Amino acid sequence: MDACIEKECGALGGLFQIIMNDMKASYPAWEDFVTKGAKLQSQLRTTILVTGAFLDAFQKVADMATGTRGATKEIGSALTRMCMRHRSIESKLKLFTTALSDGLITPLELKMEEWKKVASQLDKDHAKEYKKARADIKKKSSDTIKLQKKVKK
Repeated sequence: MDACIEKECGALGGLFQIIMNDMKASYPAWEDFVTKGAKLQSQLRTTILVTGAFLDAFQKVADMATGTRGATKEIGSALTRMCMRHRSIESKLKLFTTALSDGLITPLELKMEEWKKVASQLDKDHAKEYKKARADIKKKSSDTIKLQKKVKK
């Protein structure tokens, strides 16, 4: 019976250590994800700024074409409609960039430090509790063996 309890205790302790090692091994992947996400967000912001400047220039050309006489007026109207559609794409890109930052990257950055601290504390607490539990089991096991010997006498 003592060996059975010892096995179970060891198995549970081993399982906890496997989970902790998996958690610790995943930190670099999460950090890389957050770093790459921040870079993506930065590039998207730059893209939004450049796109806005391009669409402003494009709108000037469309306005100039609309202000002329003849068939160029219809071309100017078509260019203006096209510019408006691209402005809606620009606004959706802005929404995506904001959502990426506010809903994913920033919360993950804030939680990662907390996760590291909590995991470290869990590991320390588990080590203490595991040692204490093993010592208690050994003590009770030896006490049981002593009592069994007394009963046999």
